[in-house]
Amino acid sequence: MANIAFIPVRGGSKSIPLKNIKVLAGKPLVYWTTKAANDARCIDQVIIATDSIEIKNAVKSFNLPKVELYWRSKENAQDTSSTESVMLEYIKNAKLDNNDTFFLIQATSPLLKSKHIDEMYKKYLNDGADSSLSCVINKRFFWTNEGKSINYDYRNRPRRQDFDGYLMENGACYINKVENILRDKNRLSGRISVYEMPEYTAIEIDEPDDFLLIERLMEKHKND
Repeated sequence: MANIAFIPVRGGSKSIPLKNIKVLAGKPLVYWTTKAANDARCIDQVIIATDSIEIKNAVKSFNLPKVELYWRSKENAQDTSSTESVMLEYIKNAKLDNNDTFFLIQATSPLLKSKHIDEMYKKYLNDGADSSLSCVINKRFFWTNEGKSINYDYRNRPRRQDFDGYLMENGACYINKVENILRDKNRLSGRISVYEMPEYTAIEIDEPDDFLLIERLMEKHKND
């Protein structure tokens, strides 16, 4: 039985070419989640799944002891490829044990820290859950295109401090057993535990401006 962190990083990106190794706060983007996973006490092994020589070389330069590289297939490195497809590819090719615990971590969430991973795993175990995901509290009000309010009554608008809000996936980390992933073909299964991360971690890197925002947040929260 092992705890395996899996970080899928493609070379292709339409919005930002080679996004995963674009420099963020002095390091390639993928460095931050790789370092967080490597430093998490609960993680035994960190797998970087890529199809890019540039990313492969960048990851090798990190010299992090728990990190290994996996060369993902072209079939599962397309714009249309799902994350689950490359997860399943790796699990089958690596012949993981059904009882291994699989941590899916996304490089586009560089605000994830090792303490978050350890805390999330502890809560997952304490909850006796089948799987887990990281979320943040969102206190925005949502509407449909038809002009219908979704999560509040506009005739009785709550003050922000009185509004509990809703938990929103921040895409940083998911935990599940290998057996469940193979059976359900999904990162989440069964009874799901929710780990709440700080509100500022809601931002994921999808567009160039996100780098500027996250660099400021990383500097502000570096000692958290």
